[in-house]
Amino acid sequence: MPTAIIADDERMMRDQLRSRLEQVWPELEILGEAKNGEEAVQMVAEHQPDLVFLDIRMPVKTGLEAAKEIGDKAHIVFITAYDQYAIEAFDQGAVDYVLKPADIERLSRTVERLKARLASATQPNDMGAMLSQLAKQMGIIAKPNYLQWIQASIGQELRLIPVEEILFFQSDEKYTRVQTATYEALIRKPVRDLIEELDPALFWQIHRSTLVNAKAISGVVRDMRGRHLVQVKGSTEKLEVSRSFVHLFKQM
Repeated sequence: MPTAIIADDERMMRDQLRSRLEQVWPELEILGEAKNGEEAVQMVAEHQPDLVFLDIRMPVKTGLEAAKEIGDKAHIVFITAYDQYAIEAFDQGAVDYVLKPADIERLSRTVERLKARLASATQPNDMGAMLSQLAKQMGIIAKPNYLQWIQASIGQELRLIPVEEILFFQSDEKYTRVQTATYEALIRKPVRDLIEELDPALFWQIHRSTLVNAKAISGVVRDMRGRHLVQVKGSTEKLEVSRSFVHLFKQM
């Protein structure tokens, strides 16, 4: 039996598409439903479906961003409200699409094409370049994939730490210290590499060897030597701010 996942941030649209698919393709097994592109990517990795029906405009990750990550792991069918650029691209045969709300006649034609692809064992296309161009035309700005977790050592234990729980990173010559409100861990990745991989809106560089979680900053003080020191919630430590980064705190 062919299998699929439906991803749309509107519950009513997911229900409608599932119902219409049951009418025109009763053999199709829907393995799950996702509310955003991030969930869709996770479900594809977990269930390995033949097809993914992706709404183009979704929170967290758009359908275009999700499709880029899914790559050739599944055949992609985009769900879209009318958009001139999208329809032009899809009508060129690059990918299949379903217009919102799902029309039985149009959906039937899409299903016939999908059945033919599956029957001929055609491999899914890797549409990276086309998706990037389509995103630009539609004004959808792809968000960088920033780190969400840090794998760090605590003694003999390896732990996955959500980045939002980390108060600050501080490097020496060999290791980078990862400090949370309740424990300290070590990683080998230097601050200069973390800068490129962490969301700059969340982690501010305040020294060549220090990144601090902006949400964890409780204040900035000056010591007797005139140095600016960041006070961190959940920690008694004060982190030195180098002159190059003092401008970050001018409005505080």
